[in-house]
Amino acid sequence: MTLTQLLQSSPAALAGFVFILGLLVGSFLNVVIYRLPKMMERAWQAEARSLLELPEQPEPAPFNLVLPRSACPHCGHQIRWYENIPLVSWLVLRGKCSQCGKGISVRYPLVELAAGLLGLMAALHFGYGAWLVAVLLASWVLLALAMIDFDTTLLPDSLTYPLLWGGLLAAWAGISPVSLHDAVIGAAAGYLALWSVYWAFKLLTGKEGMGYGDFKLLAALGAWLGWQMLPLVILLSSVVGAVVGGLLMATGLVKRDQGIPFGPYLAGAGLIALLWGQAIVDGYLGMMQF
Repeated sequence: MTLTQLLQSSPAALAGFVFILGLLVGSFLNVVIYRLPKMMERAWQAEARSLLELPEQPEPAPFNLVLPRSACPHCGHQIRWYENIPLVSWLVLRGKCSQCGKGISVRYPLVELAAGLLGLMAALHFGYGAWLVAVLLASWVLLALAMIDFDTTLLPDSLTYPLLWGGLLAAWAGISPVSLHDAVIGAAAGYLALWSVYWAFKLLTGKEGMGYGDFKLLAALGAWLGWQMLPLVILLSSVVGAVVGGLLMATGLVKRDQGIPFGPYLAGAGLIALLWGQAIVDGYLGMMQF
């Protein structure tokens, strides 16, 4: 029996395989989350120097998603392959660098675990098929976007645009349960919904309530979910954002005039809608009939 036949015939094997794959992808997502904003900053600085016609600087050392190799931020120790096994290495090393003994953030294994659990839930929910592959890719991109926005208040176009086009292409290819018609309207409606809120808030207060990245992210979610799911996504993200933001301000972790990124809540709501959105809507409509 081939691996493909095993995954098709055994839901347990499929779930286990996707969970392990998710752990591996999560390890790579940690690299993306840390390095992509720094790569963007370097690109902006180079563009600024060019526009201002400043003297050229020596060519910097390569810094991308591959180079340099991952290293301890404290002592510079290059992480060996057996120190980079998702979850396992962190537990074996007890969350410390093998060279200097300083702590390694627990966030790294948590991101790996989150990517694995997202894959597991998607596999159990959708089963074997092309749509599962599409959902896995979308889920992992949303996880990366949520963490990057949480850290930097940035939603990189290099992730939001592929996510948007991926949703439209999945609908065009007939992989998605959403029709191409609904996906296109969903993308347009998602962008315009938050764009309208942005300008209404700015005209009333003179302040910017959110960034353009949020528009693009909701447009991408509209392409994956269809326009019918956008009210659910906006409601879920608003409720969670209000609760979490209120708790952060109440505990003093965030000041009242300090901006709170909306992207993580949009991404979380999108993931919920992607996996259980139809069940939530059907349950709500069923309750309304009584």
